[in-house]
Amino acid sequence: MPVFLDFEASSLGKHSYPVEVAWVFEDGRSRSFQIKRIPGWTDWSAEAEALHGISREQLDNEGIDVSVIVDEMVTTLADQELYASAPSWDGKWLSALLRAAGHPRHELRLRKSDEAFMSVAGAVLGSSVSEQELADLVNDVIARSEPAASPHRALPDALLELERWNLVRAEAVARRGIKGHPFS
Repeated sequence: MPVFLDFEASSLGKHSYPVEVAWVFEDGRSRSFQIKRIPGWTDWSAEAEALHGISREQLDNEGIDVSVIVDEMVTTLADQELYASAPSWDGKWLSALLRAAGHPRHELRLRKSDEAFMSVAGAVLGSSVSEQELADLVNDVIARSEPAASPHRALPDALLELERWNLVRAEAVARRGIKGHPFS
């Protein structure tokens, strides 16, 4: 079962750290946490705060301790296929979160959401469809599902990836059923 994960962060700088994490399972179960800062996490961007709307004070007062979050993540997600829309960035923040809780930085690994999209389309349409046709289907769904304004919050962003996965699957099913369609 794919799990879509997303982070919000203190900035896009080299020393940025995660401020929020969320994940959602294929069946819609989800979790979301604001992350309490730890000593050493000092990099902050006012622009990032303006995008996600989470202040340092809010994290200090309402954030959950990194060890609590990581323990749940490892327990819940260790045997799952984890996907993110931007795994290089999200992976950086996942590694920072894991290390902050004393876990190996690669205890959980992310893959690009597009891989999950391609996989579900390929499973529905079968081997007679080329990789390029699958990629075109995925790219079309992504373009059509791009929100007018991104909320820049972890749970809505993770839910968007799940929505895209479901849209790709539905589109593949529809194309498989159209007689004479190149995908049938």
